[in-house]
Amino acid sequence: MSLTVDEKLWIARALDKLGVDIIEAGSAVTSEGERAAIKAISNEGLNAEICSYARAVIADIDYCLACDVDSVHLVVPVSDLHIEKKLKKDRETVLTMATDVTEYAIDNGLKVELSGEDASRSTIDYLKEFYRQGVEAGAERLCFCDTVPCSSLRGHAKYSQS
Repeated sequence: MSLTVDEKLWIARALDKLGVDIIEAGSAVTSEGERAAIKAISNEGLNAEICSYARAVIADIDYCLACDVDSVHLVVPVSDLHIEKKLKKDRETVLTMATDVTEYAIDNGLKVELSGEDASRSTIDYLKEFYRQGVEAGAERLCFCDTVPCSSLRGHAKYSQS
């Protein structure tokens, strides 16, 4: 489904009227049309914080900045499967990317929600380090993504220790 700028504005206004605090208006990296819609929503004067989805890539943050958003939802793969197969990187490189991009976004006036993509298939130690470094870099919100809803942490011994 593809919505027009006017349709996306109508939805954003309705969400704002309902009192929604944060509206993730789209992913600025997607296309010019998506950027036009996000920018229109950002400049609508709504009470809600306007957010754009972004990867741990500086260019994504630049697209977000060009759309005048208030924040970014920085989504970073954290399972070994996604790190190795999707990103073709290692854990340390991903930690560095996430930290660098978080700092870049914050240095440019954006709030950051840091999400661990495929977190339920990661290890608790890596997740702790990922989120710890994110908070130290300035992320204000954290999100644990069960990307392929394959597990429940409830009752799993490896997740029951803090």
